[in-house]
Parts: sequence; C-alpha cells; structure tokens
Amino acid sequence: SDLNPVDLLSFVLEKDPSKLVPNVQVKQAMGVRGVRFSGPHTSMSFASSQLLTNCELLPQNVSIVVTLKISSGAAKVSVPEVRLHPKVAVRSDLALLAIIVTLKFFFFVFQKNEYIFTLMEPRKLQKMRVSNLEKGRTVERKQGRDKEAKKDREKLILGLRLSQNRLHFFFKSSGGTVENCKFRSSPLDDNRWHTLVLAVNNQRVSLTVDCGAPLEIFPTRHFPSGLSFQGSKFHIGSKGKWKGLFSGLLRQLVLLPGSDATHHICPSSTPQLAALSVPPLLSDAAHPGSDDDEQVIYHTQEEKVSVGLQRSCTEQIKGQLWFNPLRKGLYLCDGTTWIAVLEDHKRLDYLLEYQVLTTSSETHDIEVFQVPGVGLMAAMAHRSTFSGSAVYIWNHTSFQLYQNISTYGALAWRHFIMGKKTFLVVSNSGGEPGKHYKQEKRMDFSVIYKWSRKRKQFVRVQTLQTYCARDWEAFKINRQTYLAVANHRKGKTENVKLISCQHLRMTHQFETFPFLPICLPGDNNHTIDSVIYKWNRLTKSFEVHQLLPTSGAYDWEYFTVGPYHFLVVANAFDGMTTSVDSVIYVWINGSFQVFQTIKTFCATDWEMFQIGSRIFLAVANGHKLQASGPSQYAINSTIYELDMMGQMFVRFQDILTYSAVDWEFFSLGENHFLIVANSFNGESYSLNSILYRWQGYEGFVPVHWLPTIGCSDWEYFNYQGEAYLIYSSAKAPLSKVFKLKN
Repeated sequence: SDLNPVDLLSFVLEKDPSKLVPNVQVKQAMGVRGVRFSGPHTSMSFASSQLLTNCELLPQNVSIVVTLKISSGAAKVSVPEVRLHPKVAVRSDLALLAIIVTLKFFFFVFQKNEYIFTLMEPRKLQKMRVSNLEKGRTVERKQGRDKEAKKDREKLILGLRLSQNRLHFFFKSSGGTVENCKFRSSPLDDNRWHTLVLAVNNQRVSLTVDCGAPLEIFPTRHFPSGLSFQGSKFHIGSKGKWKGLFSGLLRQLVLLPGSDATHHICPSSTPQLAALSVPPLLSDAAHPGSDDDEQVIYHTQEEKVSVGLQRSCTEQIKGQLWFNPLRKGLYLCDGTTWIAVLEDHKRLDYLLEYQVLTTSSETHDIEVFQVPGVGLMAAMAHRSTFSGSAVYIWNHTSFQLYQNISTYGALAWRHFIMGKKTFLVVSNSGGEPGKHYKQEKRMDFSVIYKWSRKRKQFVRVQTLQTYCARDWEAFKINRQTYLAVANHRKGKTENVKLISCQHLRMTHQFETFPFLPICLPGDNNHTIDSVIYKWNRLTKSFEVHQLLPTSGAYDWEYFTVGPYHFLVVANAFDGMTTSVDSVIYVWINGSFQVFQTIKTFCATDWEMFQIGSRIFLAVANGHKLQASGPSQYAINSTIYELDMMGQMFVRFQDILTYSAVDWEFFSLGENHFLIVANSFNGESYSLNSILYRWQGYEGFVPVHWLPTIGCSDWEYFNYQGEAYLIYSSAKAPLSKVFKLKN
C-alpha cells in the first residue's frame, strides 16, 4: 500500500453505484446524511486484499476517522407493560420466567455493544485456534459462554466497538493476545453528530472527539510494528453477525496508515463533521433540520461529479467525473478505468523515520554536501571537545561515520567550492561547556579544511581568529569567493555555556537553560564586528575584506535578486535585550551597505526562498526578553516578502514557534514546504517540529508534526531521486533521518 487514506465506507457503498447496498438506508439527520444498517449482509464485508493491495502489514502508526450519530438508549428504549396470556398467567413460574426474559432483553438493548467495524482473521486460523481451545476440555455452560466470547475476541485483528459511555479499540498484539483499550468519555449517544479520531502508535492510543483535547491510553501490550492482516476480512457496522450490529448513523469511516489524522482534519469550523473522506452518496448538500429530524433520502439520480478518496469506475457511471481532494486530481470514467483530466504534480504524503544516528555528542548543526567523485557527506558540529566532530558519508542507503575532526565546542559547519576543490569551515566556540580553560589555552578560532584527493579526507589549511562564531556563510560575487562569519560576542570569556537567548532583568546574569549556544561574558560586549573575508588568489588564503557591526550575531544568509546581492544577519542579543534590529545589506561598489532593518527577537536563523517570481525571507525568533515581565518562548516567527515596487521586505505571515532555531525550505515537484526547528516551550525540550505546505493565498499551513528532542537544525537533501530530511539534537546524542514518501 502507498499509505494513502483508506475509505472503508465508500468502498462498501460504491461497489455497485447503480443501487444501494442491501440492508442499508441513507438517512438525513440534522441536515446531514448518513447510513443506517438494518442487518448484516455479505456486501458489507470484503477481503482486505481488495482494498489494501500489495500490502499485508499495517505500519506502527495508524489512525481511524469516524463520523457518527447515535440515538440515546434511554430515548429509544422504554420498558413495556408485560401482558401475559391467560393460560400463562395462572402459572406463576411461567409468568415469572416471562418477566425475567423480557427484562433481560431490554437490559441487553440498553447496555448495547455495537461494532463500528472489525477486521477478522482468516477462517483457517479461526478454526485452528478454536480446536486448540476445545481440545481435551470439559466445560460447564457458563464457561462455555466465556469461551465463546474469548474465541470471538481471538478472531479479531482490529476493531472498534461502542458500549454504554465507552469506546473500545481492539488490536491483536505481537504475542497474539487481543488488547482492549477502553475510553471513558462524555456520552456519544446524545442524538448529535460526532467525529472521532483514534490515533495509534507503538506506545499509546489517543482518542480525539470533535477536534477537542485528546484522551490517551498507554496499553500494557504495544501496538505491533507490523500487524499482519493477510487473508483477513473487513466487516463494516458489525462482526458479520446480527449480534453487535451498529444501530446508529454512520457518515465517515476512514483508515489512515502511517499518520495521525487529527492533524489532517483539525482544527475545523465544524469539528463535529470534520471530514477526511466522505462517500459521494453522503456528501450532497442538505437543508438543516431540527435536532431530532431523521428522514430517509432516496438516491434517485446519478451524480455528475463525485468527491472522495476512492471510487470504482464501472459501466454504470461511464462519463462521470471524480475529484480526489488529496491528490487534487479530476478523473473521467471510461467504463473501466479512471482517466486523468487534471492531476496535481508530485506532492508529499508522509514522512517515514528512516535512520537514527547515534552520535558521539549533542549536535548543534548539520551541513549536508557533495564531494565530487566521492559522494554525499554530512558534517556534524558536536558539542563535545573530547570526541570532536564527525563527518559522515552516505553509502547509498544510510549515513556511516567517515572521519573525525578535532573541534572545540563546534557550533556550525559550512561547505563551499572554489574551482574543483571542496572546503569546510567550522565555528569553534572555545571549549567544552562547563570546563574552564586558561586564557592562553583557549581555542576561540575557526578552521578551514580542504578535501585532499590523495588522503581522501579533510585536512586543515587555514585558521581564523573569531569570537564565539555562530555561523559561516560562503558566496561568490563577480567570480570572487567570500566568507562571512557571525561573531557572537567578544570579551574575556572564561568558558562557554549552552544557554538560551535570554538575560535576567538587566542584571548581567544568565540562566543555563535550554541549549542555544551563547558565549558567557566576562564583560557584556555583544555589539561587535562580524567579518567578511575575501579569498586572495596570490597568498591562497582568506583575508579581511569588510567589518560589519552586529549584536550577538547568530546567522548569515546570502541571496540574490536579479543582479543584486544581499546579505542578512540574524542579531540575537545586544547585551540588554533580545528585541534588536536584524539588518539586510546590499552589495554596492565592492562592499555591503545597509538596505533595511527588521525588528527581531533573539533571531537565530534567516531562510531565503523563492516561489515563482516571489521572494521571501523567513526569520526564526528564539526568545522574547524584556525589562519586566516573564520571558516568552512561544512567539511568532515571521515570513517577509520582497515588495518590488516599494523595494523593501514587508510582513507576509506570522507563525507561532517555540524558541525556533532554524527554518528549512524545500520543494517537491510544484509543492513547496517549510519546516521549523522548535527547541523549547518554557518547560520541555520534547517538542514537535512542524512541516508547513505552501497553499497559495493561505500562505503556509501545517501538514506534519514531527516529534524531536532539543531540535537544533533541519537539513533537506536528495539522493538519486529520493528526498530526505535530517535533524540534529542539542540535548541528546542522536540525529534522525526521515524519508519523504510521495
């Protein structure tokens, strides 16, 4: 399977679009359509292989989306007057038996146990398991009933059941035992529509009702990493029997492998009807009715255009159109197959955790680059001085350690090419955090390395004095090579600590929280010069070309617009506050001149990108610190767009971030994405980094949430047509590679 959403209800309703499925009625309640099952039927059951083609295992992450309406049991059931036949009435024992049977029946109806759907294992396995259970056992009547219930449970692979005020989620664990996750929530049988999202991963099961706060369960047995459903069968609205038949209205039933569907449908303006895929038969607009309005709808004519994730093309619907909202495709049925009329280009469907790299230390930065004739490499800036930093090589399937380079509290790597030679430059911050170094032994400098074809490794070629350098940027102007270094602070620094962009109430004291690397001051001199170096071809070394004043500089970003060259600095801290101006420079007559200033808050990164003819700059704001009041970590990072007429960057979109330290832009086909590295929310480093997709006039909208720990950097790379993302952690010795699936 390609892990697209699987619309189970549409598959049942559209087997033969010319008529309704037997024992199914389309009804309208509160102006919204749904189906009601009057009894089990073979057409509501089907082999999983019919829908999940070329797939026999469910991934570890699965979600189920259900939209339903359940009538209250109390409203539907009233205990009737028991009238006994005269011949029965004279027999007190028979009369008592009749009353008991009647009360038991209505107690059973009131305490309903109804299945929304089940996935049952093959009959052969069922028979084998039943025979093993019955072999050599003599069981009493009550034990027999218990055993029958147990056998029913053991047939289940996956299932969703409703009982009084509870929702049960069943799954078969890796040991073969069926796990029952019970959610106690507000009653769903209130005669109103509700949308439920059940999201499962290997550790937890969560239930979200109407896009509200999720309820979580941590089952004793984890959801298996590869749940086999080979030869299994789906039953919609039942277990394939009368017992357990779902009596409510069902509007949506979608299985979404590999993703949490909550992020696809929430937030919603109508959370009770939030939709991932609704069958075309039920998606027609209807006139709102009263709360208890319920009427049968007769589907008298064929739709000209249907909307949904799955639909069969048959002779009965020849000439009709089908629109797939996820693929953004319009298709025409020719009687047997769907022909694409309009189809969206390559798009991102989901991300798969591909590789976990255990590193020698926490990592502040990753630089992914190509060495001609060698391959794809990744340089990691490790915090530890003892282990140095590592260079990895991609061996066609994953990253493997290639070379260790001695570094001293490395903060960033940057690669660049001059002619046919590949170079790397590293920012050293002066030593391992928490260790004290004598001034003469400090190593507050940056080093340039060159790839040696003979040694097949990087060798040192030049050392440059820097001041807690946080970033390097390489660029070419008029065939000349330049390097820009972001000097963060200058002073009699005794050591370097990992702290956030914060300063305590003008007292010149720093907190050692989270991990954004800021050099601690002996004095408080953050407003210093950052340096532009130029390559001297005669001396074969970089020499100072220009000094630019910066305030706690954190990042440089170079870009061009037409014939113009720009350089923007992310200023983080001026010694008193994080509310400082970051500056955009433009190249004029051989040097950079101020083009525009933009107010930022502990700016940690700039990312320039272009969509069509539009030019954008995204800033990552790390922290808002003021003279009074609490520190703010949940603040807006901003995307600016270049106004060609006004010749300045103007605010385009604000996005809420949590101590953001990096933006990364990339494109897949004609789709464009931004991912942000969220690092800290004031309480925890375990946050979601969020992937945003360009939606035109809507700007960037969130589409994926990726759990990270102390995320410090994201890098996108491509290898032989496959797209990947890699992130580094400054709080744990690991990095992760994600594969982008289309």
